[in-house]
Amino acid sequence: MNMSIGQMPHGERNLITDVPGVKVGHETVDRDDCHTGVTVILPPQHNPFTEKLTAAAHVINGFGKTLGLIQVEELGTLETPIAITNTLNVGKVHDAMVSYMVDLCAKDGVKLTSVNPVVCECNDSRMSDIARRPVGEKEVFAAISHASDQFVQGAVGAGRGTTCYGMKGGIGSSSRLMEIDRKTYTMGVLVQSNYGSSGDFRDCCLPPDLAECDQGSIILIVATDLPLSHRQLKRVIKRTSVGMARIGSYIGHGSGEVAVGFTTAPVENCGDSFQCQMMLREDLMNIPFRAVGECAEEAILQSMWHAHADTALDGSHIPSLHEYIKEKALKEEK
Repeated sequence: MNMSIGQMPHGERNLITDVPGVKVGHETVDRDDCHTGVTVILPPQHNPFTEKLTAAAHVINGFGKTLGLIQVEELGTLETPIAITNTLNVGKVHDAMVSYMVDLCAKDGVKLTSVNPVVCECNDSRMSDIARRPVGEKEVFAAISHASDQFVQGAVGAGRGTTCYGMKGGIGSSSRLMEIDRKTYTMGVLVQSNYGSSGDFRDCCLPPDLAECDQGSIILIVATDLPLSHRQLKRVIKRTSVGMARIGSYIGHGSGEVAVGFTTAPVENCGDSFQCQMMLREDLMNIPFRAVGECAEEAILQSMWHAHADTALDGSHIPSLHEYIKEKALKEEK
């Protein structure tokens, strides 16, 4: 979709993978009444456990079941890929990520006695028989093996069964370029959209009989190569809520909105006992603030634009953003 959200230029692909080295992989489950999956975001490092990245997490509204955020917040580092799935598959995906890291560290000759996988979720029970929990080690390993700098958006992977503002949601992504001191840095966001009331969607175009309360969830994954401290990164990922609000969300009681972010900028050893980290000047923070807000807003719209209309388990129709645009155009012609 050719969008003109905000003021900043897009990256080459307009994906989170415009951040150098970042990859994304999906595995979609479409069998019987199960329409779900898993999406994995891989940082550039061969082994994130031995080459930890600066990271942060922010819970916008805590009606969620995410694992791994406590250690990310305490230590300010990410040591595994980030996995996204549905609510009741979190434990199985977490176990699979442990297996993946155990295998990876064993190949590298690293004894692994503790690891902190980050697993996020949205509840896709409107479209999928969530209690059957079909996503496990096989699906997680498949998503990792499919990981690339090019990936499909819409109703795939963890976004297969999600809905957004009463329409079909899914996986969406966007990126922005930031010019600082004659050097270009990249900000990227990937979302799993599953939140919002149809009546709150901007332009208010949906039929009133689709109206419901603002509930559900959205996961927002932020990646950048801009040098930021853990504290600065947390300030940045808080601004993903700006993108949500601009589309219409007021962040309802029953909605789980969680943002997790990392920077690929290196932390250097300075002698035996100290580390040195370059970080952006505080008076320039408006640059990444704007970039992440624009990315979040567009990523949500991309998740809807790339998803087609579908049918819920109860037989009800879940319209697409395409249908909404077509319906709006017809109304304007009359």
